[in-house]
Amino acid sequence: MLNISHKKLNQKVSLDRFKSAQKVFHKRHYKHFNRFLFAFAVVGLIVLFLPWTQTINSRGFLTTLTPGQRPQTIQSQIPGRIEEWFVREGDYVEKGDTILFISEVKSEYFDPDLVERTGQQLQSKNSSVISYGDKVKALDNQISALLTERRLKLEQARNKLLQAKLKAQSDSIEFEAAKTNIRIAERQYERTAQLESEGLKAVTDVEEKRLKLQETQAKLISQENKLLAAQNEIINAEVEINSVQAAYTDKISKAESDKFTAMSNQFDSEAQVSKLENDYTNYQMRNALRYIRAPQNGYVNTALKAGIGETFKEGTPLVGIMPANYDLAVETFVEPIDLPLLHLGEKVRIQFDGWPAIIFSGWPNVSYGTYGGEVVAIETFISTNGKYRILLAPDKDDHPWPKALRVGSGANTIALLEDVPIWYELWRQLNGFPPNYYQPEGAQAKPVKQ
Repeated sequence: MLNISHKKLNQKVSLDRFKSAQKVFHKRHYKHFNRFLFAFAVVGLIVLFLPWTQTINSRGFLTTLTPGQRPQTIQSQIPGRIEEWFVREGDYVEKGDTILFISEVKSEYFDPDLVERTGQQLQSKNSSVISYGDKVKALDNQISALLTERRLKLEQARNKLLQAKLKAQSDSIEFEAAKTNIRIAERQYERTAQLESEGLKAVTDVEEKRLKLQETQAKLISQENKLLAAQNEIINAEVEINSVQAAYTDKISKAESDKFTAMSNQFDSEAQVSKLENDYTNYQMRNALRYIRAPQNGYVNTALKAGIGETFKEGTPLVGIMPANYDLAVETFVEPIDLPLLHLGEKVRIQFDGWPAIIFSGWPNVSYGTYGGEVVAIETFISTNGKYRILLAPDKDDHPWPKALRVGSGANTIALLEDVPIWYELWRQLNGFPPNYYQPEGAQAKPVKQ
């Protein structure tokens, strides 16, 4: 009914005699229901103005704070064959403990005395280097002796040359004197012959002067011959000097050639010694690599190559080990839209798998069973799952994490952001807006460069 008539039927007709009207138009139900709606509206209005902490929820798992504390596999640096295991899975090992022993699979390393034989070769080459060094020293002494002998021989030859020059000079003077004597004898002979022709001298005097002239001529020829002989001795002395110089130069050159040959052999032997020393050290270290040792204190998790006699290549994982001492951390991932809201040093609440918790997302203070964390690292490149990796360390100002936690177990993280009214959070959620961007005091927007 549209109820457009001025005559109201409900005012003229009583409906109280009908059971349905009695149940519907009971005024007492209206009163309680209205009070309930009013109280609910008041409470709802008050709740809308209560504070609500914006959060970023994500899923992660437990890891370690430093890479060296995380589970690792032990590889062999050389190919080999498993000969003997010294541990079982679950055993505790200390750094340097032997885990297993392997043998060689390459034929060039089969000789069990390879290191000793290489050491003997090294000693022989060292002796060869010493011998070549002694030979070089002997040749140095020989060269020194030849240089000294050459110097003395040259001095002797130069002295002979000087003597020959002095003798030639003396003979030259005597030759000049003989020339003077012959001129005098000629003049005396001519004067005596003239006087004899004039009758003033006897024939005997002329013959004496002629004889003296001939003797003087003979002396002149003799002195000239001596002078030529002295000049010839000068030439011979000069030739002897050149001969001595050439002879000893040849001897010294040959000795130096032998010396350089010995030095070359010495350097070659030294190079071979260096190579043998390198091989000797490599063989020693390779023998040590046959024993696979624990890199740090930890527990043996899984034997990845278990069979005796099983062969493997270098770099093949042989056994997994979990370090005994580690600092726990939580590795979680956030959406790219939430990445600008996280900062280094920001507080995060964590709920670990297996630990019961009562969580009120917007009221972390009334939540129970969560533990405090702090952002210590923010990845600067997106991961393969399309999210950014965040690393959380225990909050020193909060109660400590459970001791029974193990690396690899799951965790739910709740990053605490800005406090806003509930009505604002509902409005943000309905419109699909991100949480408010802000930077808390003492937090760092970018990772610090170490």
